[in-house]
Amino acid sequence: MQRLSTPTQVYEHNEQIIVRTAEVTDAAMIVDYFNENRDFLKPWEPKREPAFYRVDGWTQRLIKLSELHKMGLGYYLIIQEKQTRKMLGTISFSNLSRFPFYACNVGYSLGEKAQGRGIMTQALSMAVNYMFKVQNMHRLMAAYMPKNAKSAAVLERNGFQKEGIAKNYLLIDDQWEDHILTSLTNPEWIKEK
Repeated sequence: MQRLSTPTQVYEHNEQIIVRTAEVTDAAMIVDYFNENRDFLKPWEPKREPAFYRVDGWTQRLIKLSELHKMGLGYYLIIQEKQTRKMLGTISFSNLSRFPFYACNVGYSLGEKAQGRGIMTQALSMAVNYMFKVQNMHRLMAAYMPKNAKSAAVLERNGFQKEGIAKNYLLIDDQWEDHILTSLTNPEWIKEK
């Protein structure tokens, strides 16, 4: 893989982390990440099927995600520590819509051992920059549970604005959970010719 961002792949980095498009060859690393953080992430994520914690399941998922990357319909990114290449978290952009909406949804997770170091704030900033500058998205939308103060802080530090509350919005850990809706708009959005 070339080490630069293009319309079909993300590769952003700073001194501490790399944010890049997940590849099929990352299946084992992703499985290790989710198995290591299974209990920590459980209260914040949907209930996962057994294949989610297996390499064969992630291999199949990454093949499908690779097609979405190529078509510009979604991006599944991994966050890695730059020095060790250890996976620290994920960022996803889903439901990409172009004209006339130019918007998508944002989701993310950060492993337990990476908490409290500003990693997700940095990673989300790099990913947002990619979506605005390379993908020319106008609006990014993210939602978080009211009890998730860390997620609220990450979004606020990245400029996301609260827009309202959605009752019983997502099925998280087998419970319907309310979510606070936020968005960030691209001040430098360029109309396509």
